[in-house]
Amino acid sequence: MNADARSNADAFRFGVGRMVTDAGKPAEVQAVPACLGRPIRVARVITRLNVGGPAQQAILLTAGLDRTRFRTTLITGVVGRDEGDLAPAARTRGVEPVVIPELGRAIHPLHDLLALGKLVRLFRRLQPDVVHTHTAKAGTLGRLAARLTAVPATIHTFHGHVLEGYFSPAMSQVFLRIERVLARRTDRIIVLSPRLREAMLAMGIGRPEQVEVIPLGLDLDRFLRAAQGQDDLRAALCIPPDASLLGIVGRLAPIKDHPTLFQALAHLDAGDQVPHVVVIGDGERREELRRLAQSLDLAPRIHFLGWRNDLEAILSELDVVICCSRNEGTPVALIEAMAAGVPALSTDVGGVSDLIVHGETGWLVPPGDPLALARAIEVLLADPALRHRLAAAARPVALGRHDGKALIHRMEALYVTVMARKGGRA
Repeated sequence: MNADARSNADAFRFGVGRMVTDAGKPAEVQAVPACLGRPIRVARVITRLNVGGPAQQAILLTAGLDRTRFRTTLITGVVGRDEGDLAPAARTRGVEPVVIPELGRAIHPLHDLLALGKLVRLFRRLQPDVVHTHTAKAGTLGRLAARLTAVPATIHTFHGHVLEGYFSPAMSQVFLRIERVLARRTDRIIVLSPRLREAMLAMGIGRPEQVEVIPLGLDLDRFLRAAQGQDDLRAALCIPPDASLLGIVGRLAPIKDHPTLFQALAHLDAGDQVPHVVVIGDGERREELRRLAQSLDLAPRIHFLGWRNDLEAILSELDVVICCSRNEGTPVALIEAMAAGVPALSTDVGGVSDLIVHGETGWLVPPGDPLALARAIEVLLADPALRHRLAAAARPVALGRHDGKALIHRMEALYVTVMARKGGRA
């Protein structure tokens, strides 16, 4: 049995299974280093396949890399109870993830040690040339396991970061020190936007020549095909056809700061002109947010939809999509809204301003400011021509900068370059 066949069999023994790729061929192909003499083996590690940009990108890359030049294994933990699960979407694309149940988002010393041990054993069997990690926990454990097993190359993608707004200042400092140490042993650090690159370097994570900007890539075709002018959602929720309808998409978690949106709605003039809002997503704050809506007398106008598989249809009925997070990398919800031709209103945090130019491709407000958000909502809803202009300018930005095929080609070139610099060592 050759090495690739043996790694396939071992992966099935270790978890759920090994991926099957289904890739198109890029127009310009960079050859695998001749000294390697076989496809590059990539082990891709992500904490969990919950609904969001990191999981979408991990699935897209695993399924999309040219199978004649790359063999990719996707390794993941399990999603939380109230999180949407993209594992079925991965399997639809021919990707069968290897699941390590102990690999989870929460800090759990015993589970983390078990996950590290399983990653070490898995890497010894798969013998990857590159370990590419996504998200914080997978980035820590995956890179440690790669170091312990002498994997030739390691790459980590910061889809955002958890160093602001997620933990206490003391814990944030601990995680910052860990990231600085890990960066010294990482061949390439990928960030999704120039501002995120500036933030990483300012915090002492990585060196300028080591940190590379590769924008998030997504499959956006379905947002181009969505039927316009349908009112199925409004009818189902008993929303009048002439009422304004806002939407917010994401986990119901503190960092997303839904209360600022609810409080902004409470600041709007009372009466029939107050818009309705659909809240798409789920999470630990669901019941707390329901109570807040009731306490603000907004319950009839705030509709909690949970996770949905028909986002393109929902977006086609919205007047504005809102992101009011306190920290973000490059929000997928905004990219998808822009691709669907829906104007975007967001807090100016993280890499959002690399995506949205205020007054040109969207509207930006300070984080945690309900009054500023309320004023922005009023401005946008009062001016249909402005909304149309913003949406028209934003759509080509989303489609051009965040195309999934472009991401695949960039990542293929990066893997080849990193392995060439290693001399094709396996």
